[in-house]
Amino acid sequence: MFFVIVLTVQILVNFYLTWRGYQALEAYPKVRPWFIAFMVLATFSYIIGRTLEKSMYNPLTVSLHWLGAFWFAVMLYATLQVLLIDIVRLIDLAIPFIRKMAGADYTRFKFIVGASVASVTFLIILAGHINAWHPRTAKLDIEIPKSANGLKELRIAAVSDVHMGTIIGPRKTGKLVNKLNALNPDIILMAGDVLDEDVGPVIRQNLGDSLRKLKAPMGIYASTGNHEYIGGGEPSINYLEEHGIKVLRDSSVLIGNAFYVIGREDLHANFSKDQKRKGVEDLLQNIDTNLPVIMLDHQPYHLDSVTGKGIDLQISGHTHHGQLWPFGYITNKIYEVSRGYKQKGDTHFWVSTGFGTWGPPVRTGNRPEVILINLKFQDNTNSRKDSSRSGN
Repeated sequence: MFFVIVLTVQILVNFYLTWRGYQALEAYPKVRPWFIAFMVLATFSYIIGRTLEKSMYNPLTVSLHWLGAFWFAVMLYATLQVLLIDIVRLIDLAIPFIRKMAGADYTRFKFIVGASVASVTFLIILAGHINAWHPRTAKLDIEIPKSANGLKELRIAAVSDVHMGTIIGPRKTGKLVNKLNALNPDIILMAGDVLDEDVGPVIRQNLGDSLRKLKAPMGIYASTGNHEYIGGGEPSINYLEEHGIKVLRDSSVLIGNAFYVIGREDLHANFSKDQKRKGVEDLLQNIDTNLPVIMLDHQPYHLDSVTGKGIDLQISGHTHHGQLWPFGYITNKIYEVSRGYKQKGDTHFWVSTGFGTWGPPVRTGNRPEVILINLKFQDNTNSRKDSSRSGN
């Protein structure tokens, strides 16, 4: 149903753009058939490319995928401009001024307006694409009022929403690995959507070879995201496991007898398995919450269900904070935290904008990121000495 709705909207929007573009080309009738042919190709290139690359992976399917991915962003910003122009045209019905401004050659004027829309759209997409390829490092310092059995500090490099696949290929994956390793982390945590649906392009490009180069003495851990499940679940998760990333699926690990990391199954698992994902209380059942507890939960829903349970830090992603302006305003309404940091009670939350992109390799609403989190723990050395002296 989701894909039917998306495809229907896509066809309607592209029909609108084709119709208005056809009108703008009145001065150049010989160009019109080529324009219509291109619009048909652009409209269906993404779905054709994604479908064909499941059985064949070559420059043609990759090119169709890239064209269709960029076209989602083109649709958004071209449609916003054309809608604005049509509002002006409605105003012109009441207060005529367009013909006067256009002069004698109205068909030429329409072409200039259409070319201007295309030029502005191109510049927006270009700027957004450049932005998407230059992630920032977000930094967060947190003090946890718990002892970690002698561990005073923990340096975490975290990331979400890498979306490795056809769009996020070897170059971008290599950049991710270099950026995470440059932070010299004690541990690397990935909050879901490491892979982008179909694991096939990941295997064909051998992107796992880059993942093997990640370095963290305390390990590399991930939780599942909705895209791992859209891609079939087990194939994607097995691929990550085979390339050095431990995927925690409603499970936890005690690291160095100092702190816990919990990886929560993504909400999408409820639609893919007979057994629904565990509640927070069930996840904590065999955990000593006197020690610091870090949880990875891809989708940042129901933050209240996490607070007051002994979880000190939750790292999430999923939202991309809309990725494309103005969708960030929508994600702000959907999620309590659409991006960045928030503390509720004793629990600290970070929702990442993500490292990669979904759909268009374009970001106009925010910057991609990796996160460096410095956790400081309570030093209980003195308290142990004091209690020892009082015992004597």
